[in-house]
Amino acid sequence: MSVDEHAKDEPARGPADDDAPIEPPCEEPGLEERLARLEVILARMESDDVPLEEALRLFEEGVAHVRRAERILAETELRVEELLSGDRTAPMDLEGS
Repeated sequence: MSVDEHAKDEPARGPADDDAPIEPPCEEPGLEERLARLEVILARMESDDVPLEEALRLFEEGVAHVRRAERILAETELRVEELLSGDRTAPMDLEGS
């Protein structure tokens, strides 16, 4: 395929395209997405027609989501503690002594 033929397959880029932010290829799910997925997994596992192999796969996925959610919460708690402790400053002497 020549360069000209290849160029026809790609959309034309304009100057505004160069300024567009580059999205990460795959962003890790956040806490809310993980909790929502856990609800779906739980509902599926509670149904009567789940084959053993699927149940095991869902269980493994659920455990991974729970562990990552726990890490997210621990990291968030640590960050909040750091922010709160970082705001403590010595009182200012406003009387000018």
